[in-house]
Amino acid sequence: MFEFSKNDGPHPKCYFTHSLLPNYIDPNPNNISTKKKPFSTFNSQRFSHTVDLILPEEIYEIVRNELEADRLKLRYARVYLKLEELLKGDFFTEYIKKGNIMMVSDGRPLVDNVFSLYEGVLRLELDRPTYERCGLQGRPIEDGGRKHRRARYVVEFDLRQSSMMHGKNLFSRLEWACKKVLNHGLIWLFYNFNPSSPEALKEGREPISLHHPFVCSIPPNPTTLNEVLMPKLRVGELESLYEQEESTALLEWLHLVSVGSPRIQASDRIDAFLSRYEVPDFTDEGEGGPITKSLVRVRWKGFIPPQHVRDLFLMVKRNGLGGGNGEQDKENERWFALNVKAFGGYGGSYTVMQFAGRDTLTWECD
Repeated sequence: MFEFSKNDGPHPKCYFTHSLLPNYIDPNPNNISTKKKPFSTFNSQRFSHTVDLILPEEIYEIVRNELEADRLKLRYARVYLKLEELLKGDFFTEYIKKGNIMMVSDGRPLVDNVFSLYEGVLRLELDRPTYERCGLQGRPIEDGGRKHRRARYVVEFDLRQSSMMHGKNLFSRLEWACKKVLNHGLIWLFYNFNPSSPEALKEGREPISLHHPFVCSIPPNPTTLNEVLMPKLRVGELESLYEQEESTALLEWLHLVSVGSPRIQASDRIDAFLSRYEVPDFTDEGEGGPITKSLVRVRWKGFIPPQHVRDLFLMVKRNGLGGGNGEQDKENERWFALNVKAFGGYGGSYTVMQFAGRDTLTWECD
């Protein structure tokens, strides 16, 4: 046998949850409680780059027009800015004090000096030499006791506080650090939560237009997957997935659907020497095993806010899974799943599988 060196790094973790949606969900998404899953999961991952919606083809045909509607279309910008330019003029007043935006700079978290802005909170992740030169008060980043790891620090400012104004002591210290130390230009991703922002951004009527941003659109990209082997699931027997092996097998199958793997095709005939993967079977012996269905994967790729994932979830749940005749077999066939991946250093990924009733399965991986 080959001898491989022991990996002393932290092992990735995956948390599985089976929860129930409330009996009543407010039509206004802003009034929905974010303390329970899956809504707490949506909010915990702020900066996502890929969202995959997986659903049966017949459900996709129902929600197809809604997926292509303007309210679900995303538009963000890529712009070159210095950190101090976020704290000046209309950009600071209209976007941070009055409005609501999210931004993230280029760089590798835990390696480079990176900055982000979300709900008015500016977060600076700095290495030790830069942190000491800035003269700002922050906190060290926990490294889990790993050896040979250079110390890094996080400094946060809530720019919406009344004390964060020009002429105030704390704000002046931040301005000095931006001018004297953090004075290099950066590429930023920018998203404005204002509903009128996409059109204004496209027409150049936004304060950020002075910096000549490159505007990017995120259209939905559907892919039809025919003759896919799918595990047969019964809503009333989801407790059988509480075992680690069972829940992991279902998550693995969902990820293989996301990447369009040929291993889940009914026509797949690969040699067992190359791949021994089999679609999981959660049924009792003699009940038929996996079934063959046509699925659709709809993908969004770009700078995606958590509110978009929440609105997408609610729309498909309301329009695609609502109604029905209540028959158990039909309930089992009506479902959809969301696979969401974060930018490196800003989270891992999560998967949410929603059935026609209230049952929700959630996997959170770091």
